[in-house]
Amino acid sequence: MSAGEAVLRLENVGKRFGAVQALRGVSLDARAGEVLALMGENGAGKSTLLRLMSGVHPPDAGRILLRGEPVVFATPHAARAAGVRVVAQEPEIIADISVAENVYAGALPRRGRLFDRSALRAQVAADLARYGFTGVINPEQRGRDLSPAQRQIVEILRALTGGARVIAFDEPTSSLSDHEVESLFRLIGQLKAEGVAVIYVSHRMKEIFRIADRILVLRDGASVGERVAAETAEPELVRMMVGRDLSTLFPRSERRVGDTVLRVRHLTTEDVSDISFEVRSGEVVALAGLVGAGRTELAHAIIGDTPILSGQVEVDGRPLTLRSPRDAVRAGLALAPEERKQQALLMKRSVRDNICLAVLSRLQKWHVVSRADESRIARRYVAELRVRTPTIEQEVSTLSGGNQQKTVLARWLAREAKVLLLDEPTRGVDVGAKADIYAIIDKLAVEGSAILVISSELPEVLGLADRIIVMQGGRIRGELAREGATEEKILSLAILEDAA
Repeated sequence: MSAGEAVLRLENVGKRFGAVQALRGVSLDARAGEVLALMGENGAGKSTLLRLMSGVHPPDAGRILLRGEPVVFATPHAARAAGVRVVAQEPEIIADISVAENVYAGALPRRGRLFDRSALRAQVAADLARYGFTGVINPEQRGRDLSPAQRQIVEILRALTGGARVIAFDEPTSSLSDHEVESLFRLIGQLKAEGVAVIYVSHRMKEIFRIADRILVLRDGASVGERVAAETAEPELVRMMVGRDLSTLFPRSERRVGDTVLRVRHLTTEDVSDISFEVRSGEVVALAGLVGAGRTELAHAIIGDTPILSGQVEVDGRPLTLRSPRDAVRAGLALAPEERKQQALLMKRSVRDNICLAVLSRLQKWHVVSRADESRIARRYVAELRVRTPTIEQEVSTLSGGNQQKTVLARWLAREAKVLLLDEPTRGVDVGAKADIYAIIDKLAVEGSAILVISSELPEVLGLADRIIVMQGGRIRGELAREGATEEKILSLAILEDAA
């Protein structure tokens, strides 16, 4: 098709799930050789829209047109066969087969009736070279051994096989390093040149303005408007997305920094070496650094999830013996991990269950937990943290990313943790939920909590932190005070090489 012509069109589509109207009269055009960015808060309807166009759900209203002809995708296989692909934010990887077999699952090359392994190897090697991922991933590697970034690359390669005409990327860079992000952007440029229509879902404004031609904004299941990316400013998009001005994205109330609550002395594990720092009450300290710097590994060591080879962790001046995370929690430490779905939440349990998980021992009498007390605590923190959920009995898997993250924070507020370790607290979270989480962090600091934030977003580090500790290669490379800290200074420390 010629450049600019609509390959896929959704006209006034609607979708209802029970009492929830997920989409109301939304229209979009995915045009050949263009990138359409799809933006909106979590829960705005973006994921539902992707599911309609990929055959997961049928629309209740409106219609879908492919190359000008009305179509009905009865199944995801039908949409894929028509050339409509979605790169999911949470890749579905088969654990016990190779990368190559995962990419071509359902379409493995054959020689007669037999599986042609050599042809598969050659095809995947050619794909990796063509799309700029050679050396990033081994085609023979098992699915279970892949990192989050490698899993995402497998999902991308899977979508590109077999003649894609429309590709939708759903938060594709959330697990990728800067180098891998650059490879992805080159790939998207290549797809545009080949006339593929690209739909790109992301909360990261810099990415949107770098690669998008047009931007469609959704709010509460409806289209707010479409803009030409080159003619639009970030504040306008934010107002369209959240319906309010977020000029004070990083609130900073009057705080009183008190005594040291967390002290780490010469801590060494298999991943980090000779780490020493402290966090005081009423203070937000940020750990900055590039992917692989050792920040997450340090956090897991502090809360007893990773063996400490030498060194010491202290809370309120008392050395801790950390045999497991249970010891850390009892001492007042709490971690909200980066992988909240795998490491923090019970996805098939209710909001109430997830919030009260760390305080069950306080709510029981004669080994029976008080359901009334559980409900009281859950309702309190749902209200305080503005968790958007129909009821506290809602399954947490149905919540948006931002509300899932608030649920994790609510658990540790209910526990009254002294020290909060927040690893990428706004990863995969929309701008409105980010503002809420930043306000929560500010409020906790005002109330005297000691907070350690790990973030890869430098504006977030600069906006939240009183002090910034920069790591590289498993070591601390320097510390910056809030006053005078810049992105350039952080990066110069983050890429510092050993003198040797």
